[in-house]
Amino acid sequence: MEESRGTEQAVLLQSLKRLIVSFVCSLPMPLLGLLIMLLLIYNSFSVFSLHLDPIPPIKSTPSLNHHQVLHHHPSVSLPSTATLTSSSKSDSLLLLAVKETSSGYIQKQNVSSTNAERRHKLTPVTTQKPQGKSKARFKTRIKSFLFKSSCESLFFMTWISSIESFGDRERFTIESLFKSHPNSCLILVSNSLDGERGTLILKPLTDKGLKVLAITPDFSYIFKYTSAEKWFERLKKGMFSPGVIPLEQNLSNLLRLVLLYKFGGIYLDTDFIILKPLTNLHNVIGAQAVDPVTRKWSRLNNAVLIFDKNHPLLERFINEFTRTFNGNKWGHNGRYLVSRVVERINSSSLELRFSVLPPSAFYPVDWTRIRGFYRASMNESEAIGRARDLCVYVNIALLFIFGTERVRSLRLKKEASFIDSCLNLVSSVTLLLLLLYILVTKKNV
Repeated sequence: MEESRGTEQAVLLQSLKRLIVSFVCSLPMPLLGLLIMLLLIYNSFSVFSLHLDPIPPIKSTPSLNHHQVLHHHPSVSLPSTATLTSSSKSDSLLLLAVKETSSGYIQKQNVSSTNAERRHKLTPVTTQKPQGKSKARFKTRIKSFLFKSSCESLFFMTWISSIESFGDRERFTIESLFKSHPNSCLILVSNSLDGERGTLILKPLTDKGLKVLAITPDFSYIFKYTSAEKWFERLKKGMFSPGVIPLEQNLSNLLRLVLLYKFGGIYLDTDFIILKPLTNLHNVIGAQAVDPVTRKWSRLNNAVLIFDKNHPLLERFINEFTRTFNGNKWGHNGRYLVSRVVERINSSSLELRFSVLPPSAFYPVDWTRIRGFYRASMNESEAIGRARDLCVYVNIALLFIFGTERVRSLRLKKEASFIDSCLNLVSSVTLLLLLLYILVTKKNV
């Protein structure tokens, strides 16, 4: 009985296939060509789109050829297939990455709070042990994760905010990471995400077989055998002031340097869209701004760092942090730190093998001006120009930053969104191509 049913279903399926093929073959050639082109367009969007799985509610109780190297040390280990050449097109894309004229954006701080209050408030953050776990737990979990996972690339991110702050933007960053690097591993260093609620947030990723580990940092273990070890001990003993800048922010600046120094890999902030694979890059840092006259970098940034294990430049960054730490100046221990160190390096130094990529690679739109790309266009001409510029940036950049403090609190309108502008431009071009195809086909017939 079951065999006869299976045979009937097979016959029906075969008949249906013949019917569909006959119908398609009977279509006029222009219509058939249009149908095929629409299928190709749909396939393109499905391939390059990102899918975010819905997160269940949480209970409150428990190619590189486009980029010109601005600074290249002789022995840098870049792949031969990714030779970096100068390009007038890439130079033209630096218009938003000119030399900074302002002193930088400073987050609002409660400067009136005393240093004693600041130190008392943040001491538990720096000295607390992992939730219910021994300090050896960090070492064991990291080694176990790396041993069990076959990592084509190793990524690091830090999350110093509350778990409630981890939203769609951050999930989108992680989705884009694995879209470009499906065989990579991500270590998300965070107190708040290392628990049951964090596991629930990351479950849509781990269910797909993606390799993600959220882990509470053990600073004493991580900083051991570096100059950060003594600095951290002095901090815990209250031997110097952490300053008015949130200590968590400065610890994140130091943490990324030491993690890369000890493990090697790629560090990323959680506010990037990854557009292209980064696996061909080795020992690089990105310029955030260039001098409009000399075309040399004027400011670097530590939001993206790609370095091998035990790289000497990372050691210099760590030493600079512990030697010149200042908790009262925003950026002093982060982006300005890496700029100071690289600026002092003699270009003939052979032991420091690294390259500085132009802003078009990691920071195609300067962070001080990015807010303008999130507001609605004043007129049609401005909208078309903005969409064109954004799509050009996406074509040449490796990353695109989208979640800075300047735009995090904005209520975005659909017509002003980054993706919507690009898709509108693509749709217009696609429609024009289809019309041209139909006209040419009719003329030939």
